[in-house]
Amino acid sequence: MRQLLQVCLACLTLSGCAFNSIFISYPLQIAPYKAQLSNDQASSQLAELAENIDTNDGLLYAQESGRIAQIYGDFESSKTYYERAISAYRDFDDRATISASDVGATASSIILNDNAIPYRGPGYERIMLHQYQALNYLLMGDPQGALVEVRRSNQLQASEQSRYQKSQDSVKAMANGTVNAEMKKLSRASGTVTSSFLNAYSYYTTGLLHELLGEPNDAFIDYRKAAQISPDNQFLQQDLVRLAKQMSMPQYDEFKKRWGEAKLPKAGQGQVIFMVERGFAPVKDSLTVPFTIDGNFQTASIPTYKPRSAPTSKTAISGLGTVLRADTIANIDALAYNALKEELPAILLRQAARVAAKAEMNARANPDGKRYNQTSDAGAIAMQIFNVISEQADRRSWLTLPQQAQIARQFVDAGEYQVQVANAPATVVKVQPSRATLIWVIETGNHTRFYSIII
Repeated sequence: MRQLLQVCLACLTLSGCAFNSIFISYPLQIAPYKAQLSNDQASSQLAELAENIDTNDGLLYAQESGRIAQIYGDFESSKTYYERAISAYRDFDDRATISASDVGATASSIILNDNAIPYRGPGYERIMLHQYQALNYLLMGDPQGALVEVRRSNQLQASEQSRYQKSQDSVKAMANGTVNAEMKKLSRASGTVTSSFLNAYSYYTTGLLHELLGEPNDAFIDYRKAAQISPDNQFLQQDLVRLAKQMSMPQYDEFKKRWGEAKLPKAGQGQVIFMVERGFAPVKDSLTVPFTIDGNFQTASIPTYKPRSAPTSKTAISGLGTVLRADTIANIDALAYNALKEELPAILLRQAARVAAKAEMNARANPDGKRYNQTSDAGAIAMQIFNVISEQADRRSWLTLPQQAQIARQFVDAGEYQVQVANAPATVVKVQPSRATLIWVIETGNHTRFYSIII
């Protein structure tokens, strides 16, 4: 019994600072920060959250810290936090050999749970990290730095697609009733979105920056990629028609037939572009299945998602002479559902190894089997309690991301406008001739924030 306890303690030691995620669910840890964002409270706890960047889950805490600082308008701090997250991803990429800490984390995950494994976000999180870093650069007055980041975002979408295709062999190898049932459920929940790494919002942001910074050909390419993922977005359709006409492209006649005549600015007009983010990314749930092996009680827990909530309505934007209704460019929650679906086979492989390891530990704790032995019975009971407590599904994910992103665009006469987005208080928007006013709207529960820049 003493040896078994030493093994458990050793696993806790090897898992290092990931202890909180092992026994306290990650959504519970982040809930107070989301509540502050929702109610427009000051980010009094952000420094405390950022202290966790040096832990096993440091990459995730860096992403959350960067996003929270960004939502509050502290773009300099957000940039610094995001740089830490980007550096952590590079460390994962550059790690050619397994270090002692990796071995320890793997061993801990077998005895404890997947939360002992250092967090490496799914592809859509890494892509959005560079997209948001680009917005930091842009709002800080560094458009070239923004272009560098959006190009990295595009490159990652291509590399993640290649990585995903290679993983499909393991998906087929793991096909069974449990896997198939859970995957079908996640597929239904994600709707028409078929992958976690192809993000129309990121492609649109890239195209928008290319266009606003004088690179229309690159903008057209990225808008087309976004339209392949989100083909029904009316503003994206108009962007393609307009660019095709402005550049005298052969696709113009085809686009005109499908989506109507291009809307071009009149003399003295500027344009207002809205990027509207609503809500928070979904929180993973836990599916726990109790069972017995050789008379010993066991549990197995895997992450899952509850059914998606009703689709978010189009955001009404008034004050520009007519009511605009922002159109959905990406459902981030659907990307999250697909990311879990893609990761599920690997999760179940680790779960199977964990069940076998814990069953062996229970057997060693009670070597006399069913014969009464006070010492061995106490050891078996202690091990069963430990197994139940330590079996926690890995519910980690970037939870301050939005649930959905919408876009809208309109040409208007130069001047100042009192613009109202949904039910939020009106804000003053300035429009200059032949310039673009980009307005980033972030709705977090009960509060909406606006950030704008004229380009």
